[in-house]
This record gives sequence, structure tokens and C-alpha cells, in this order.
Amino acid sequence: MTFPVTVTSWSKPDRRRQDQPHPQAGRTPQCRHPAGKRQRQSLPARFYQEPKRYALPTQLHFLFERSRQLRELAQGDLFRAGTVSDFLIDKDMLFARLNLDDDEFDLYQKVYADLALQAPTPDLVIYLQAPVDALQERVKRRGVEFERGMDAGYLQRLANSYSEFFHRYEAAPLLIVNTSNLNFAESEADFELLVERMSKMRGPREFFNRAA
Repeated sequence: MTFPVTVTSWSKPDRRRQDQPHPQAGRTPQCRHPAGKRQRQSLPARFYQEPKRYALPTQLHFLFERSRQLRELAQGDLFRAGTVSDFLIDKDMLFARLNLDDDEFDLYQKVYADLALQAPTPDLVIYLQAPVDALQERVKRRGVEFERGMDAGYLQRLANSYSEFFHRYEAAPLLIVNTSNLNFAESEADFELLVERMSKMRGPREFFNRAA
């Protein structure tokens, strides 16, 4: 599912990438239908309206979409430029554990295991952090109507899940960025600062925090 807590993974041209996001994967508020037919809300939109009813189909929708993207990546050109992705397949399990009841989660785990997803290890993972009030403001600025139903309690639980996950994460080099005083979407200078910080990484885990 699409949330403002962001994980980005990046790979160099000479290595296989973990993920290749599809331009429309989970980004369109409503499904497109032929002219004259009634448009139906997307699964994410319905999930925010009725979380308990649509949690499992929404979670499986994104799992199958990620699986398709990974298959396309595995069949792609190994000599292309590096690939940047906005997801790690590992974090799908975080959303599943947060949104599904025990029986649904058991079913999700079985489907996940049956898919036997093979994801290349990223060269770098970037974890963008922000306090909940900043996340809520960014949701508002995104202007996606159905995302506005996310309350502070849900965002806090999601942020806690991310923090716990990355506290133990050792699969790839990790850059943890406090974005409270950074705006990569609107400031080219902030983005260039991030790129510079990435290029200077030397250890397996580093932190980037710019003072106000």
C-alpha cells in the first residue's frame, strides 16, 4: 500500500535490482473503465473506507503486483542503468501484520511462501523518517482523497513497525534519513544534498540528520 513513510532501494548498473516499480502500481485512485461505464473505486480506496473488509484483498493485490514486477526485473537487461525503487518486498509483511487478523495473516503467509519471490539484494536502501504530524501534512499535500482517512494512531503504528524492522535490518547497506528539515519533492538543493550523502557512505549503516 502507498504511505508517506518511504523506503527507497537503489542498485548500480552492473548488479540485478530487487524491484522495478510499475508506473501505475497502486497509484491510481480509481480503476479506469470504458466510457459510459461506472467507475469503481480502487482497492486501496475501499480499504481506507472499510479496512477490515478489504485488508486481505488489498494486501494480496499488492503482493501479486510486486511479484509481477520482480519477474519482469529478472527478465530485464542486466546492462541497463541502475534502478531506483520505492519499495522493498520485505516491507509488505509489515503491512500484512499490521492490517490483517490472525487467520488472514496465516493465509497471506502461505500465499507469500508459494510465490517463492526471488528479490536481488539492493546496493543501498534509504529509509526516510518523519514525525507523525509531518506525515499527516504530507498526506494532505499529496491530495489523494482516499489517503486522508489515515489517522494519527495508524500512522504511528506503521512508523513503529518500520523502526523495529530497520533496527534489525542487515541485508543491505542502509541510510536512515530524518526528513523533518528536508523536502526532496520541492527542493532540488535538498535532493542534491541527499545524493551527495549517498555517495559518501562508507559503512553498512549510516544516519543523515540536518539541523533546522
